[in-house]
Amino acid sequence: MEPLAPMRLYTLSKRHFVLVFVVFFVCFGLTVFVGIRGPKVIQTSAANFSLNNSKELKPVQILSNPLSTYNQQLWLTCVVELEHSKETAIQTNFTMTVKVDGVAQDGTTMFIHNKVHNRTRTLTCAGKCAEIIVAHLSYLNYTQYTVTVGFKHLKERIKEMNFTWKTYDPAFSHLEIWFRFVFVVLTFIVTCLFAHSLRKFSMRDWGIEQKWMSILLPLLLLYNGLSAFCLADPFFPLSFLVNSWFPGMLDDLFQSVFLCALLLFWLCVYHGIRVQGERKCLTFYLPKCFTVGLLWLACVTLGIWQTINELHDPMYQYRVDTGNFQGMKVFFMVVAAMYILYLLFLIVRACSELRHMPYVDLRLKFLTALTFVVLVISIVILYLRFGAQVLQDNFVAELSTHYQNSAEFLSFYGLLNFYLYTLAFVYSPSKNALYESQLKDNPAFSMLNDSDDDVIYGSDYEEMPLQNGQAIRAQYKEGSESD
Repeated sequence: MEPLAPMRLYTLSKRHFVLVFVVFFVCFGLTVFVGIRGPKVIQTSAANFSLNNSKELKPVQILSNPLSTYNQQLWLTCVVELEHSKETAIQTNFTMTVKVDGVAQDGTTMFIHNKVHNRTRTLTCAGKCAEIIVAHLSYLNYTQYTVTVGFKHLKERIKEMNFTWKTYDPAFSHLEIWFRFVFVVLTFIVTCLFAHSLRKFSMRDWGIEQKWMSILLPLLLLYNGLSAFCLADPFFPLSFLVNSWFPGMLDDLFQSVFLCALLLFWLCVYHGIRVQGERKCLTFYLPKCFTVGLLWLACVTLGIWQTINELHDPMYQYRVDTGNFQGMKVFFMVVAAMYILYLLFLIVRACSELRHMPYVDLRLKFLTALTFVVLVISIVILYLRFGAQVLQDNFVAELSTHYQNSAEFLSFYGLLNFYLYTLAFVYSPSKNALYESQLKDNPAFSMLNDSDDDVIYGSDYEEMPLQNGQAIRAQYKEGSESD
């Protein structure tokens, strides 16, 4: 067995394990409670237009409310009300034109896109017409926007059209900034304490979990921190980039890196805990990095693809390029299925081979139990946020009416942070770890200092007390020789 720096996990009793899980659930519950009591995520303002049953629709010009950086993004949606939509189901295609102009603080109008964009949209009505996303701006560069919307080739007679502006609530943005800042501070403290606890041990003696925690904790800093600091414009050096798409995309990049590193951590630990000694890069790490790398590449490609297209066309949606999107979606699903099957295979083999090994099975059981709890809670959060169509219409991040408050945001961030804090606690050495690492009950160092006779027959001086910090073994041997 490879030498290991001791873990606090080995010294915890059953009562301590229960206490660890209780503290985890209490901290997670507090974040959920704050989120439930927090503000709504989306702020809406409606503008209704009476069209007097006209078939020839003239372009409609709509001015947004004053905006700030804390509004983050801007959507314009439309709900069409037909004269006979409640009687029959209707599905028809029409052409929508959009022109977006920005209004600066001095009142001057600036062209965001100096051309009129047009896209074919489908109007679907079954009792009530479905909402149509007219335009989406992923970052705000002006204090106000004017959107001119036109409709062509719409054959149905329209009774009314309801336009709605949707932005992030500034109160939610402030809540997001402060909580992400708190998580950054907590993560920095946990990272420093974890590194400090391992300073007396050579890195060669670290367990695979301890090595991975030294990677995941710094990545958690990036996961928590960038977008919160970018919004806090007076205090952050990247404030000149706030009115740009770059900080938001960089934040998405760091989050995807952290989440994929967490996926890679599970693969490496469940395999590495079974394979002791040297782990070759070609046979051990390469297949895992390849599988997780494909997932990361798919996520980043979809995000960049969406961002770049929206920069050039505010009407862009992934449905516009359905063929390529469906291909990328199938690719992502196949790779995700491969990852899940591979992970289940490693878990089953590890549990079957190591269940009777002391200490090692403890590491395996604790990680499996905590990870299972985190995955179950994550699935519940995703279901509550997106509903049953989590892998369909909301596959790419899109405005979702299921996201009514900040509970989902805080619960997900709190879940990942407290998960890593708990792992860092149990994987870090205790205060007396350097002394305990030399005791016989340590799995890595057992029987190293025992003689053959002591191992077979036991020793008479093992439980004799210490006097003035020194063992009385020498005195005991002298007494035995005199007899």
